[in-house]
Amino acid sequence: MNKYVERLYNGIVKENPTFVMMLGMCPTLAVTTSAINGAGMGLSTTAVLAAANLLISALRKFIPDKVRMPSYIVVVASLVTIVQLLLQAYIPSLNERLGIYIPLIVVNCIIFGRVEAYAAKNTVGLSFFDGIGMGLGFTIALIAIGAFRELLGAGTLFGYGIMPESFQPISIFVQAPGAFLVLAMLTALQNKFQLPAATNTGRKSGLSCGGNCAECSSETYAAYHSDLDKAKEISATVNAKKTQKED
Repeated sequence: MNKYVERLYNGIVKENPTFVMMLGMCPTLAVTTSAINGAGMGLSTTAVLAAANLLISALRKFIPDKVRMPSYIVVVASLVTIVQLLLQAYIPSLNERLGIYIPLIVVNCIIFGRVEAYAAKNTVGLSFFDGIGMGLGFTIALIAIGAFRELLGAGTLFGYGIMPESFQPISIFVQAPGAFLVLAMLTALQNKFQLPAATNTGRKSGLSCGGNCAECSSETYAAYHSDLDKAKEISATVNAKKTQKED
């Protein structure tokens, strides 16, 4: 598979930030009351992610390691400001619906994760396609969740009524609990088909982070206590030697 196509495939399917990596849960749960909101948020994030990856990759050799995180924040915040100004100018209704969640793209863990883990270590072209792939994967996930919630909660899809007049909307799906219900159902499908995901504890993952949060947590816990026991042994030995010298 071509490297550039592979980056797109990884972001959309293999390492989907929402359904596989379980990242960006705040906007995923908050803005997906409709498919339009999901598309707007997803495409805005895609634009910022692709541009941030491109710029950070191009500047990676010039950014000192000690100040890389502040540098990333400045770049991402500048891009988010540009996106928000464009939305205010050309799609004010969408900007009003998304509200505070557009500025909050600045601290989206998907963006900083890709910038730090990929863009800072790879070429400009691959980093740009990685950003596009991850952004499209995030967008598809938000549209899917938003469409599901809008269809059941309002009887519409992208603002158009498609359900019969006899249909009674299930209002809970356009409320906060509905976001959790839909995300849980889609995650359950993810685990049902044994796809690698952060919530799938029954299967090893090929993701760079391991993809298995439960296993990772248990291993980290065990390693922490192992190091703690060693530190206690060293401390006890040092104290014993001090006592002997004093005697």
